[in-house]
Parts: sequence; structure tokens; C-alpha cells
Amino acid sequence: MPQNLVVLIGRILLSILFITAGYGKLTGFDGTVGYFGSMGLPVPTLTTALVIVVELLGGLAILVGLFTRPVAYVIAAFCVATAFVGHGDFSVAGNDIHFMKNLAIAGGFLVLAAFGPGSLSIDARRA
Repeated sequence: MPQNLVVLIGRILLSILFITAGYGKLTGFDGTVGYFGSMGLPVPTLTTALVIVVELLGGLAILVGLFTRPVAYVIAAFCVATAFVGHGDFSVAGNDIHFMKNLAIAGGFLVLAAFGPGSLSIDARRA
């Protein structure tokens, strides 16, 4: 399989999780604000809006390969932060695997940031 096709498939697979999560938070905005507030996150309304931007817009950018490298760095950092904030309590069942999953996804985004989106991307067309 050609390398650029593999990179495109990787971008699609990485972006699906973030697009759907961001859309879910957007359509359930008030519930997400309440949940973030119950977690003790600061300024839950603003935090929710920022998370939606990272997940939804970042996911869409990765999908189409637009500003791929900087967006991949942002989402990688987001994944590491959410591993600690959302899954750092290992006394909660399943948090250990979710913590490691977030770190693994961050690793995928770092590889994407290092090697770029491939030729099947808006970034390649703009270059």
C-alpha cells in the first residue's frame, strides 16, 4: 500500500475519535459544562468551549490535513493532559487502560507532527 495512503488512513482513524467527541460535547454543551464543573475544572464553560475547539476543529483539521503539524502537537499535548486530568486516578476501574490509551494516541499525533500529513492533504496542496 502506498505510504501516503497509509498516512491518510492513519489521519482518518486518529481524527474520528476527536470529531465525534467534540461534536458530542457541542450538542451536549450544558451537560459537559456540568460534568467539567463536577470534576473541579476551572471556568467549566470556557474549558468546555476550548475542549470542543481542540477536539472538533482539531479533528477536522487532522482529517483533511490542514495545519497538520501544529494541530498534531496541540492534540498530543491535549491527550497527555487529559490522561492525567481525566484518568489519573488508578483506583477507578478502567482508568489505567484509558490513561495508557491517551498516551498512545499522543504518540500517534507526535509521529504525525514529525513526519507530516502526506501528499493526500490540504497542506501538501498548499506547499
